[in-house]
Amino acid sequence: MHRPTPLLVGVPAETKVDEFRVALTPDGVRELASQGVPVLVEAGAGAGSSLTDDDYTRAGAEVVKDAAEVWGRADLICKVKEPQLHEFEHFRPDLTVFTFLHLAAYPEVGDALVERGMTGIAYETVQLEDGSLPLLAPMSEVAGRMAAQIGAHYLERHNGGRGVLLGGAPGVQPARVVVLGAGNVGLNAAWMAAGLEAEVNLLDKNVDRLRHVDQIQMGRITTLASNRGTVERVVAGADLVIGAVLVPGGRAPVLVTEDMVRTMKPGAVVVDIAIDQGGCVETSHETTHEDPVYVRHGVLHYAVGNMPGAVPNTSTYALTNVTLPYIAELARLGVREAVRADEALALGVNTAGGQVVNLAVADALGRPAGDLGALVG
Repeated sequence: MHRPTPLLVGVPAETKVDEFRVALTPDGVRELASQGVPVLVEAGAGAGSSLTDDDYTRAGAEVVKDAAEVWGRADLICKVKEPQLHEFEHFRPDLTVFTFLHLAAYPEVGDALVERGMTGIAYETVQLEDGSLPLLAPMSEVAGRMAAQIGAHYLERHNGGRGVLLGGAPGVQPARVVVLGAGNVGLNAAWMAAGLEAEVNLLDKNVDRLRHVDQIQMGRITTLASNRGTVERVVAGADLVIGAVLVPGGRAPVLVTEDMVRTMKPGAVVVDIAIDQGGCVETSHETTHEDPVYVRHGVLHYAVGNMPGAVPNTSTYALTNVTLPYIAELARLGVREAVRADEALALGVNTAGGQVVNLAVADALGRPAGDLGALVG
């Protein structure tokens, strides 16, 4: 049986502000090399994650100095964050990019992919039969765990907060933490906040998820069914609100309105993890690690779109652990055959053949949804 020539995998350096992750670890390169998949890595791509060019060379990658060469020679570009404006010039119909696209939040990226007829596969919409999102999960876990420590940091008075210690002290009430959403992000945020002995309310519309948390945490986290009235009440009393809702491929729903933010205590903190899907707090707009917070109605807002980029070594290894099997599948079989063979991966395809082919993404972008089946045969 004839085996197709493996695709050349290209790993450029990330260029989004304060993004220090890289799409593949040297171990990932070595694994691909063992399967006959060639890998091209831009020099310095791993430096932010404490991974050297020599590490990649020893693992079997070809390291080149020019990003344009990586984009120009590769068949499959693997990234961490959505392509930036200056990278659009490298788009071409025979190239596939595999990364976090978040097209609902970055419609200009979707427009560019469609206009150039390029295939865009999004980590965040690869979905298993049980509805889980395997490539989003590790970054969700990292972001959720970070949210509690970031909130604790900005609650300190010298950082602009109320001067509240998350866990309180003997004889002193702990901080009140509200987590909106009991998915991977919310669960990790709630568990970390509870571990620091805060008073935690976890809200979700899915009572089965809340039941699961209640059984595990045995009362350490208060679970509440989410509705507008409940959100209004708990947000008004919160020291820290963590937004952790997700609609796969779509825009996050706004759960906390500007009027609700006005009711919050001066110096309270909002951490809107959903900002890379548009945000779930009406007063949120995306910030960077360089300039992470701003104040609206006396409330500190933290809305960095690439939170796990602050801990890039941990995040890079966690991401490669889950993306590697899919990268290998795409490279060995070719994009068309890999998508035919893997329904989860097919759901990851957002754009192909000049069309948006993921229904949720098409709806978020206001575009008609193309038929992926017709494109892959």
